[in-house]
Amino acid sequence: MSHARGQHLSPKAYAALAIGAIGVVFGDIGTSPLYALKEAFIHLGAHDRVIDEQLVRGMLSLMFWLLIFVVNVKYIFTIMRASNRGEGGIFALLSLIPRGLSAQARRGRFLMSMLALLGAGLLFGDGVITPSISMLSAVEGIAVFNPNLQSAVVPTVIVLLVVLFYFQQFGTAKIGVVFGPVMVAWFLMLAIFGIGGILKMPSVLASVNPMYAWEIIRHNPVEVFVLLGALVLVVTGAEALYADMGHFGVGPIRAGWYLLVCPALALNYFGQGAAVLVGIEQGTLDPTKAETFNPFYELVPEPLLIPAVIMSTAATIIASQALISGVFSMVRQAIRLNMMPRLEVIHTSGEQEGQIYIPVINFLMLVGCLFTVLLFPSSTELAAAYGIAVTALMGITTVLFGVVARRLWRWRRRWVMLLVGAFLAVDVILFVANAPKIATGGWFALLIGVLGFLVMSTWVQGSYIIGRKLAEGTQSIHDFLGALWTDAIPRVPGTAVYLTTNYNTPLALKHFVEHAHVLHEQVVLMTIVSSNLPVVPAARQIRVEWLPDGVWKITALCGFMESPNIPRFLERAKAHGFNFDPNQTTYFARRTSVVPTGTAKMAGWRKRLFSALSRNSVDATRSFNLPPDRVVDFGAQVEL
Repeated sequence: MSHARGQHLSPKAYAALAIGAIGVVFGDIGTSPLYALKEAFIHLGAHDRVIDEQLVRGMLSLMFWLLIFVVNVKYIFTIMRASNRGEGGIFALLSLIPRGLSAQARRGRFLMSMLALLGAGLLFGDGVITPSISMLSAVEGIAVFNPNLQSAVVPTVIVLLVVLFYFQQFGTAKIGVVFGPVMVAWFLMLAIFGIGGILKMPSVLASVNPMYAWEIIRHNPVEVFVLLGALVLVVTGAEALYADMGHFGVGPIRAGWYLLVCPALALNYFGQGAAVLVGIEQGTLDPTKAETFNPFYELVPEPLLIPAVIMSTAATIIASQALISGVFSMVRQAIRLNMMPRLEVIHTSGEQEGQIYIPVINFLMLVGCLFTVLLFPSSTELAAAYGIAVTALMGITTVLFGVVARRLWRWRRRWVMLLVGAFLAVDVILFVANAPKIATGGWFALLIGVLGFLVMSTWVQGSYIIGRKLAEGTQSIHDFLGALWTDAIPRVPGTAVYLTTNYNTPLALKHFVEHAHVLHEQVVLMTIVSSNLPVVPAARQIRVEWLPDGVWKITALCGFMESPNIPRFLERAKAHGFNFDPNQTTYFARRTSVVPTGTAKMAGWRKRLFSALSRNSVDATRSFNLPPDRVVDFGAQVEL
């Protein structure tokens, strides 16, 4: 994926990457104009606030400077510097934190890992809520055209969600080429409609002055604090800029932001504000009932309303598709870092490593989205659940970035405290402003995040305990080989590959010799080691050691963005002196059955959960791309 970093490319290729980034990276934040300002008015209406010019201009100023500070300063200019060989995302950020040997360093590493797991759970919750609220807000445009169609909104959204998740199995490789152009057209539409609104009241552009924001903060701090619970919708999706950095590179993402996305969003928000001010001035908008006003569709000329609804729906589908793919990538990273059980990962493109499909996650997200739409059947109701998880994730990212800046880059403590403190202050303010949403629907987003955290943390804890138990019950490979020489075990032709995590004797090898009383001429102890790198260079990927009596120890480094392929690793090991015939090779795998009745210091419900996760995890054949007709499974029962 190095070609996607935007380095040493022609202007044409660079422009293509920038357009692709617009189609994938900015989908979530690009659909926020559909509902952000509208939800702010609903917030104010719930508190019986009369909408006046000073308030509207202050809101526009707040929205503009939130965009600049959170997206531009925090993510694009600062957080995106923390890349692991060009890759971004919360697990890439975690992998950058140096490992220490002291007890304090291990405790710190554990705490950061738990924060990353919580952040991953919150991102999964975002992946469920974002498609739901985006599609609801887009399809609700048909009710603006004809109020009698309001009852058709939810059924239409449900059909669109089912179709969206159904087509995930085919991948985005073929249809991905249209995402960029469609989203470019979407942002151009936002800009054009915004300019149309601004021309009706050009003075609205003066709202860029931060003094307007300061005035409403100074006169009504409590009101503004409550208002931030809705205005945070302006920056939802900023996390995607960092998570998808590895697909396109920092340069193309920045180019797309500065040249199109940021200007289009700003123009549209100011255009919506102008529409509100014109409505108040001309008497077409009741200042006491602004919550019934949809400022986005107010910018759309009536003859273009249906095309605008169609375009909005297309944009939300693309935004949803991009976020779903981002969740797939995050889950694969978690699997590679052993923070989730092995799941079936299907590669939908032979050219691009990042094009993957995970059936189980796709099904869970579909069920989650359908449940969300039925539980919150309007974008207004769902907005009450949206924002709390996003702001919590933003805060976690800030904390992890601060640790990386201090421990890896050795930034001066005062600069880390100043910069990270400013970011964290905004994150905390936005999170607390969204805290009242917990009672009105925010609990749902947090519930999804906490459930994801419990699943992943349970898997991490259970895997550690099981690994320790298995290691205690095995003997050194050197002791095992010594016993073989004493017993004179006969050898049979071929190569046997056994999966192991260390230099101890794999249980599958021990059981095979005990039952068959023979051993293959060539034995490979294969170890897959997860690397902190996203993609390990081929020259550094394989390490081969020759042990006595035809035994080889082969260690393969596998990046957290890669899928392990043992036959391919063996082929690469030929360059290090190892030789084998794939048609005479047998792969031995251990299938561990976990019984939750042991004495391990682990909660009973966690033991049962880990046992269920272990039973439903994908076997080694599919996880390591082993040829099914050449695999032998050995069962092992372990008490937890």
